[in-house]
Order: sequence, then C-alpha cells, then structure tokens
Amino acid sequence: MARVYNFSAGPAVLPEEVLKEAADEMMDYKGSGQSVMEMSHRSKVYDEIIKEAEKDLRDLLEIPDNYKVLFLQGGASQFFAEVPMNLMKNKKAGYIITGQWAKKAFAEAKIYGEAVELASSADKTFTYIPDCSDLAITDDMDYVYICENNTIYGTKYKTLPNTKGKILVSDVSSCFLSEPMDVTKYGVVYGGVQKNIGPAGVVIAIIREDLITDDVLPGTPTMLKWKTQSDNDSLYNTPPCYNIYICGKVFKWIKKMGGLKAMKEHNEKKAKILYDFLDESKMFKGTVRKEDRSLMNVPFITGDDDLNAKFISEASKAGFVNLKGHRTVGGMRASIYNAMPIEGVEKLVEFMRKFEKENA
Repeated sequence: MARVYNFSAGPAVLPEEVLKEAADEMMDYKGSGQSVMEMSHRSKVYDEIIKEAEKDLRDLLEIPDNYKVLFLQGGASQFFAEVPMNLMKNKKAGYIITGQWAKKAFAEAKIYGEAVELASSADKTFTYIPDCSDLAITDDMDYVYICENNTIYGTKYKTLPNTKGKILVSDVSSCFLSEPMDVTKYGVVYGGVQKNIGPAGVVIAIIREDLITDDVLPGTPTMLKWKTQSDNDSLYNTPPCYNIYICGKVFKWIKKMGGLKAMKEHNEKKAKILYDFLDESKMFKGTVRKEDRSLMNVPFITGDDDLNAKFISEASKAGFVNLKGHRTVGGMRASIYNAMPIEGVEKLVEFMRKFEKENA
C-alpha cells in the first residue's frame, strides 16, 4: 500500500529516508551484528550514537558550551513537574497560559509552590498570544514559563516575553527544530520529540549549567533531579536507546536539508499554501489570529459539525489521515511538521477545493 499523507499532531510523520535507513540497519547496525534495539547502552558503539546525536543537535542550534543537552524519559508531561522541582527555590513562578499544555504545566507547578498566572488567552479559546511586553513579574519569581507553540490551538510566540531578567523556561515540543532559535535567551528549553524529531519516548532538555544543582525541592526523586541526569550524560539508567538513535538520524537529515534556516523556509512555504487557501475559502476558516499563526499546526473549521465529520471521513479515504481536531476543540487540524513534504500540503489543498465545490 502507498504511504498516506499523515497530518497527525504526534506521534507524527518522519522523513522517509530516515525510516528506510533505520530499516536497513534494523538487523545489523554498522557491522556490529546486532540491532540498536538490543545493544547495551554502556557499549562503545552506542556511546558513539548518543554522543554524535548530541553533537549534531548542538551544531544545528548552535548551543553554547555552558548549556547541557539531556535525553530524558517521561514525556513533556513529567517535565511539567521537573521544572518546579529543580527551579522553585523561592517557591514562586510565573506562567503564561496559551493552551492546554501550559494550563497543565501551571496546574502541576501549583503542587510545589505558588504559580502565578501572568497572562492568558483563555478568553478567546486560546486563538491568540497575549501581549507579554510588560508582565507583572515580581522579584521573588524563580522563572517565567511558556509553551512556545500550541499544538492544539495552532498559535506560536513570534516575540518572546519580556521576563524582566527572570529565567525563561519554554516547552517547544511542537516547534522544536522547525526554525533557528537563540538558545541563550532561555534558561531551559525542552520538548517531547514525537512531533518533529523522532518516535515518542524521548524528551530533549537544553539547560543552562548554572541551573543544574543539588539545591532542589525536598522529596525530588533521584531520577528527576537534572543533576543526576547531567552528571551521568543521560545514562544514569537505560535510556530509550532506539528512539535516541532515530533522533540522531533526523538531526543528520535536517543538516542535509540545509539546517534550520532552510527548514524554516520550507515550513513557511508549506504553511503559506494552506493559510492562503483558508483565507480565500468560503467554506473553510482558520481559527487563529493571523499574526500568531503556527507554522506547524493549522486548525480550521467549516462551522458545521456534520460537514467537519464528512470532510474528515472523505479526506481519510483519499489518503489524508489524522486531520481530526483535538477532542477539546473539534474541527480539523493539519500538523505540517518538518517531514511533511510540500506536495502533501498542495494535494490536501487540492482535495479541500474539490470538497468545497462538491458540498457548496
């Protein structure tokens, strides 16, 4: 069967050449006589895999030497707790609420200290990014937290908040490696890899070294202390070896494609095709304020639930899968991550035009 165009928000589409390469190496990785799935994480051959993956990521993002790169488990949802556990020295932090995941991180932080809502876009169902130029940040706040690209609602910060000198912590799960970013503007950048980088099961965290200390909240489990992971180069216990290996291949693919600048151009081109159609269509409408639109996740509606359902069903039969919007918002959503070819978006728009004509 031919491969479908997969618009899933995550686990998401991976580059075909990465999948083919992994398939070729499945039984025998580089003459080792074993699969990466079955080799020891303490072996020399695996050590090279994880070190090379880190080096390529550092190259892509130009990560300075005073930042640690950690490959962790537990998903971004576990990291919601790791942030306050490791950073809440004064037991107070500011959160900007722009969607489901920021909301969940905020709720988690409340377990460990005082989490303050600095701004929110809940009043308009998270369809925009609030003004973050002059937030009520107090001296005793340990950090300011954002979710940079909102997978469910399709919004993206184009300008980072003014944190007034406080550490910025950012969940970049759904925009990771989609464009260049200046790591030095953050104290902590982290994301689950299952949207743009690899198979579910890995969180990559990039953390400024001075924030990795033994001074954590009492009761923080050994495994969730960043110092434990940092001191052991992400190998304190068995990491998700195979998934990290795939991430490493994706880093090489991005480099081959021309790096993050080229990736951004590729993503802008794709998003423009879809947004231009939504702006001119009489049936389909985008839901996000124009200046806050994400390049990665594009939610849209027809305004009629039955029509939405019909569209999703027919699209799926035509080979455009996973277009159903998140259960909390309904409608449709096309996630067009790095590995989605331009042709996939062009063909989707072609299908949408045809559907509109037939159902006008």
